[in-house]
Amino acid sequence: SADGTFCSDKYHLQQVSSTAVLIDLKEQKIDNIQSICVFGGAQFSSNASETEIWTYLEGTEKEAERINELAQEAHKECAMYTGKEASESSFKTVTHGGKATVLHIATHGFFYQMTTGLEEDLAESSEPVEFRGTSIGIKAFVRNPNPMMRSGLVLSGANDVWNTQNASVPNESGEDGVLTAYEVANLNLNNTQLVVLSACETGLGDIKGTEGVYGLQRAFKIAGVRQMIMSLWQVPDKETAEFMSLFYTELFRGKSVRLAFDTAQGVMRKKYDPYYWGAFVLIE
Repeated sequence: SADGTFCSDKYHLQQVSSTAVLIDLKEQKIDNIQSICVFGGAQFSSNASETEIWTYLEGTEKEAERINELAQEAHKECAMYTGKEASESSFKTVTHGGKATVLHIATHGFFYQMTTGLEEDLAESSEPVEFRGTSIGIKAFVRNPNPMMRSGLVLSGANDVWNTQNASVPNESGEDGVLTAYEVANLNLNNTQLVVLSACETGLGDIKGTEGVYGLQRAFKIAGVRQMIMSLWQVPDKETAEFMSLFYTELFRGKSVRLAFDTAQGVMRKKYDPYYWGAFVLIE
């Protein structure tokens, strides 16, 4: 409003993945954080001379290190994966059976709108030149007709496959370095209570008829995750790290996910324009 008051100052707002959640809207608390797995600072290219479609994010490594420090201070078990170790194969290994209570992934996230696939559309589009052409990345993700393939997270080695024209050259692990929503939906994350996606556009997806929003939000819910923190646009590294530090400090003190989220957002709201904190959403 004109006096600087936000709706959240007057109302307690909650975002839910479907109306079915309204039946049971208890304030969920993670009573026992048995294990937190943190991914950040992924090395997207194995060759320094390679074209970097996905550029290294120094801030995500610092973010991962800070969360690891907070976990250690709170005497919580934390497994941190950075550099080459922040890979798709590592993610699938540590999430096998949903053993991690909390998953935090700080990296590039993407969601591509549906296109007709016609060359003239690309010629007229505002897409950067590096996202045009016939590489594996363009064909498999950017222009894939399946919305669950056009949304995902980028992990180590992604540039090695994304840039190539050859569909038979995955990286050493047999993975392509891109964790799509389709792949996430096929994981078993029933024991994972919270997933934090510290990446841009992770809360977006296509709407297909009466099926709701397709994308990472839907994928993690299908996999069995209870709560998710996602972003709707790219927030600068400094403010993202600050928000995450505030959130985990409160979470490790024993607050519920919702209360820790609201507390962190409240502190950010007093310091910054909504651009720097409004992107983060908690979905239950």
